Amino acid sequence: MARVRNRDKLLRKLAALPQKARQTIGPAIDQGAAEIVGMQKRLVPKESGALERSIRAVKGNYKAENANVRGVSAGGVQGDPDLSVTIVAGDAAAWYARLVEFGTAPHENKGLFAGTQHPGTRPQPYFYPPVRALRKRVKSRITRATKKAAREVASS
Repeated sequence: MARVRNRDKLLRKLAALPQKARQTIGPAIDQGAAEIVGMQKRLVPKESGALERSIRAVKGNYKAENANVRGVSAGGVQGDPDLSVTIVAGDAAAWYARLVEFGTAPHENKGLFAGTQHPGTRPQPYFYPPVRALRKRVKSRITRATKKAAREVASS
């Protein structure tokens, strides 16, 4: 999960911005999240389609349904509904999201096939590579929107 230094100070400053500025910055954040989600959906392995359907951007506060849900947050998990987005993969149907991303080690099966060896699975990264690839572009877009909003607020 992304960390933001001086988060409280940043949130106080953002709360002080007029609504007009918030309307300028919000779409830049949404566009960046949509780009990342789109690339993730193109890269995800498609067998049943459940994992692809589980990839989404959630605005505002977000709490994962289970421990296997992967998430990257811009602005923190708890935040302003207009100025924070969490990109999530996995849900009750696609609980295996992290197993696909990171793979599994060889192990001995339990349950119905107890005692048999599972060879493990290779990692099929689909979640973090788009985040790393698009991070600069999204950050630049948000910075430009913030400067534009500041100019508009200062000029009015």
